[in-house]
Amino acid sequence: MNPVVLVHGGGASSISQDRKERVRQGISKAATGGYNVLKEGGSAVDAVEEAVTILENDPEFNAGCGSVLNTEGDVEMDASIMDGKDLSTGAVSAVRNIANPVKLARLVMEKTPHCFLTGEGAGKFAAEMGIPEVAMEELITERSKKQLEKEKHGNGAQRSDYPKNSAGTVGAVALDSKGNVAYATSTGGIVNKMVGRVGDSPCVGSGGYADNNIGAISTTGHGESILKVNLARLTLFHMEQGKTVEEAADLSLGYMKSKIKGLGGLILISKTGDWVAKWTSTSMPWAAAKDNKLYVGLDLGDTTITDLP
Repeated sequence: MNPVVLVHGGGASSISQDRKERVRQGISKAATGGYNVLKEGGSAVDAVEEAVTILENDPEFNAGCGSVLNTEGDVEMDASIMDGKDLSTGAVSAVRNIANPVKLARLVMEKTPHCFLTGEGAGKFAAEMGIPEVAMEELITERSKKQLEKEKHGNGAQRSDYPKNSAGTVGAVALDSKGNVAYATSTGGIVNKMVGRVGDSPCVGSGGYADNNIGAISTTGHGESILKVNLARLTLFHMEQGKTVEEAADLSLGYMKSKIKGLGGLILISKTGDWVAKWTSTSMPWAAAKDNKLYVGLDLGDTTITDLP
């Protein structure tokens, strides 16, 4: 099987000109990092964890450092990961003071009998696992502070698309040489959210899904909308019915838009290595690596293709 990695940097209403290059570099680095893991014989789970970790560490993206702030000006993060080989999954929500929620989600998957830990319990488990605590200030960027101010002084209503200049969730899907698929999704949520609000990202079936018999998907967009339609599993259901990756993505995103006016995007890979990046929001930074080629795009029709070393 030819390995494939696909990443997204979140559905956004628009990405300002001055950020476009940094965002492009960030997603390219994440896709390349995940792909290198696969080329060295790593598993799909290793690859998606690596790709999402790179995006969490990049302050341009709303996950890990750079996460958006809740009403109290704090960072609360959500993440999940899934192995398509046996459907094992790990998730965390409303976690604070750690750099990489995706790593904690993987530990939940591999070191506990559970699938999902939240808040205080997830924090305790992180400490037990030796994950270093980081100061809240290290996760907060100037941009996040400005976004919160803007949102608090704006109309205050949570629009169904992202606030201007905000890249949403980050995620990755991968297919390894053994034919295993995996996904990982991580986010800081939405600007000015209530304390304790959890969106789709840590919820298996909404924020992502992976099954070796079908494929893997990671979603992004308005979390409440994605939760209502179970966007990830819905898309894979269409694939089970014989639809192509393109058709499945169009059907599920179209349903979410027509049924509840929800906007978003997704990256999807089939068990045979077909892949697609699709969105109904204005833009969605994405990158894919396959056959030593790197594909990168931010807006419709601006895909660039380069050879990887």
